[in-house]
Amino acid sequence: MKSKILCNLFKGKSCICLYTNCLNENNVNKCYYNLVRNYSDHVKDHFNKPRNVGSFDKNEKNIGTSIVGKASCGDVIKLQLKIENDVIKDARFMAFGCGSAIASSSYATELIKGKTIDEALKIKNNDIASHLSLPPVKIHCSLLAEDAIKHAIKNYREKILT
Repeated sequence: MKSKILCNLFKGKSCICLYTNCLNENNVNKCYYNLVRNYSDHVKDHFNKPRNVGSFDKNEKNIGTSIVGKASCGDVIKLQLKIENDVIKDARFMAFGCGSAIASSSYATELIKGKTIDEALKIKNNDIASHLSLPPVKIHCSLLAEDAIKHAIKNYREKILT
């Protein structure tokens, strides 16, 4: 199944791995290996088994929603927070992007659950990047996750004021 998904994902695009002609079903596992070989175990874990994937009804008053990133750049994260009495009770995300973007989103949802809004606002991209051991070229993914948290809380606060 993973082979089929990756082969479809890369169809018609150039691959960043070391193998030539890896964009066919026979070589896609080599391509997958090269894509993830330099990731930390935490990134691989959150990429292969992302937590809290999904969404809530954005019209509910206690749901804060954010969409950050740009599809043209390759990474987009939608984060939703379910907040009760200023405590984040649950979080869901959907991401379009690289393994680091998915892992950063997944870890961020785990990190913020049970925190107050004020505690969640103190989370910085370095907290996410450090835990995941993101390489410097992938730090932008942790920045997107931090931005998603802040924008979802802002959206929630705007909704409860109206």
